[in-house]
Amino acid sequence: MFHKIVTTVIVVPLAAIIIAFAIANRQLVTVSFDPFSTTNPAYAATLPLFIMIFVLVILGVIVGGAAAWLRQSKWRRTARKLDAEVRTLHQELDSLRQRAAAYPPPPPEPTYFDPTAPARPAIAPPVR
Repeated sequence: MFHKIVTTVIVVPLAAIIIAFAIANRQLVTVSFDPFSTTNPAYAATLPLFIMIFVLVILGVIVGGAAAWLRQSKWRRTARKLDAEVRTLHQELDSLRQRAAAYPPPPPEPTYFDPTAPARPAIAPPVR
Protein backbone atom coordinates (compact mmCIF):
# COMPACT_ATOMS: atom_id res chain seq x y z
CA MET A 1 0.00 0.00 0.00
CA PHE A 2 2.83 2.41 0.90
CA HIS A 3 4.50 1.69 -2.45
CA LYS A 4 1.33 2.66 -4.32
CA ILE A 5 0.97 5.90 -2.38
CA VAL A 6 4.59 6.90 -3.01
CA THR A 7 4.27 6.02 -6.68
CA THR A 8 1.12 8.10 -6.98
CA VAL A 9 2.69 11.04 -5.16
CA ILE A 10 5.65 10.99 -7.56
CA VAL A 11 4.02 9.98 -10.87
CA VAL A 12 0.98 12.27 -10.85
CA PRO A 13 2.91 15.56 -10.40
CA LEU A 14 5.59 14.40 -12.85
CA ALA A 15 2.93 13.60 -15.46
CA ALA A 16 1.33 17.03 -14.91
CA ILE A 17 4.70 18.74 -15.42
CA ILE A 18 5.40 16.77 -18.60
CA ILE A 19 1.96 17.55 -20.03
CA ALA A 20 2.34 21.27 -19.20
CA PHE A 21 5.79 21.26 -20.84
CA ALA A 22 4.42 19.61 -23.99
CA ILE A 23 1.55 22.11 -24.25
CA ALA A 24 3.88 25.09 -23.75
CA ASN A 25 6.34 23.89 -26.43
CA ARG A 26 4.13 22.97 -29.38
CA GLN A 27 5.85 25.25 -31.93
CA LEU A 28 7.55 23.54 -34.84
CA VAL A 29 11.33 23.52 -35.14
CA THR A 30 13.46 22.34 -38.01
CA VAL A 31 16.44 20.24 -37.11
CA SER A 32 19.11 19.86 -39.79
CA PHE A 33 21.42 16.86 -39.88
CA ASP A 34 23.62 18.25 -42.69
CA PRO A 35 26.56 20.30 -41.34
CA PHE A 36 27.69 21.38 -44.83
CA SER A 37 24.53 22.95 -46.26
CA THR A 38 22.42 25.16 -44.03
CA THR A 39 20.14 26.46 -46.79
CA ASN A 40 19.35 23.14 -48.47
CA PRO A 41 20.20 20.29 -46.04
CA ALA A 42 20.28 16.70 -47.22
CA TYR A 43 18.10 15.67 -44.28
CA ALA A 44 16.08 17.91 -42.01
CA ALA A 45 13.18 17.12 -39.71
CA THR A 46 10.42 19.52 -38.70
CA LEU A 47 8.98 18.46 -35.37
CA PRO A 48 7.29 20.03 -32.37
CA LEU A 49 9.92 21.18 -29.88
CA PHE A 50 8.68 18.96 -27.04
CA ILE A 51 9.02 15.82 -29.18
CA MET A 52 12.60 16.74 -30.04
CA ILE A 53 13.42 17.34 -26.36
CA PHE A 54 11.79 14.04 -25.30
CA VAL A 55 13.70 12.13 -27.99
CA LEU A 56 17.00 13.70 -26.86
CA VAL A 57 16.29 12.92 -23.19
CA ILE A 58 15.47 9.29 -24.05
CA LEU A 59 18.66 8.99 -26.13
CA GLY A 60 20.65 10.50 -23.24
CA VAL A 61 19.22 7.94 -20.82
CA ILE A 62 20.06 5.09 -23.22
CA VAL A 63 23.63 6.32 -23.82
CA GLY A 64 24.18 6.94 -20.08
CA GLY A 65 22.81 3.50 -19.21
CA ALA A 66 25.04 1.84 -21.79
CA ALA A 67 28.09 3.71 -20.46
CA ALA A 68 27.29 2.68 -16.87
CA TRP A 69 26.72 -0.94 -17.95
CA LEU A 70 30.06 -1.05 -19.77
CA ARG A 71 31.83 0.58 -16.83
CA GLN A 72 30.48 -2.07 -14.45
CA SER A 73 31.64 -5.05 -16.53
CA LYS A 74 34.64 -5.60 -14.25
CA TRP A 75 32.37 -5.97 -11.22
CA ARG A 76 29.98 -8.34 -13.01
CA ARG A 77 32.92 -10.52 -14.10
CA THR A 78 34.26 -10.58 -10.51
CA ALA A 79 30.80 -11.45 -9.16
CA ARG A 80 30.46 -14.35 -11.62
CA LYS A 81 33.90 -15.65 -10.65
CA LEU A 82 33.15 -15.43 -6.93
CA ASP A 83 29.74 -17.04 -7.42
CA ALA A 84 31.37 -19.99 -9.18
CA GLU A 85 33.92 -20.26 -6.37
CA VAL A 86 31.16 -20.23 -3.73
CA ARG A 87 29.27 -22.96 -5.60
CA THR A 88 32.43 -25.09 -5.74
CA LEU A 89 33.07 -24.58 -2.03
CA HIS A 90 29.47 -25.49 -1.19
CA GLN A 91 29.79 -28.72 -3.19
CA GLU A 92 33.06 -29.54 -1.43
CA LEU A 93 31.50 -28.82 1.96
CA ASP A 94 28.53 -31.08 1.16
CA SER A 95 30.83 -33.93 0.14
CA LEU A 96 32.88 -33.51 3.33
CA ARG A 97 29.70 -33.54 5.42
CA GLN A 98 28.54 -36.74 3.69
CA ARG A 99 31.91 -38.39 4.34
CA ALA A 100 31.84 -37.29 7.99
CA ALA A 101 28.30 -38.63 8.40
CA ALA A 102 29.52 -42.10 7.32
CA TYR A 103 31.70 -42.40 10.44
CA PRO A 104 30.06 -42.93 13.83
CA PRO A 105 30.52 -40.10 16.28
CA PRO A 106 33.12 -40.68 19.01
CA PRO A 107 31.82 -41.70 22.41
CA PRO A 108 31.30 -38.81 24.77
CA GLU A 109 34.02 -38.06 27.26
CA PRO A 110 33.00 -38.71 30.87
CA THR A 111 32.54 -35.48 32.77
CA TYR A 112 32.79 -37.05 36.24
CA PHE A 113 35.04 -39.55 37.91
CA ASP A 114 34.11 -43.03 36.73
CA PRO A 115 36.05 -45.75 38.48
CA THR A 116 35.11 -48.25 35.75
CA ALA A 117 36.55 -46.09 32.97
CA PRO A 118 40.00 -47.06 31.73
CA ALA A 119 42.81 -44.91 33.06
CA ARG A 120 44.20 -42.34 30.71
CA PRO A 121 47.90 -42.51 30.03
CA ALA A 122 49.88 -39.86 31.83
CA ILE A 123 51.57 -37.28 29.70
CA ALA A 124 55.32 -37.60 29.97
CA PRO A 125 57.24 -34.41 30.76
CA PRO A 126 59.27 -33.02 27.84
CA VAL A 127 62.82 -34.37 27.51
CA ARG A 128 65.60 -31.83 27.65
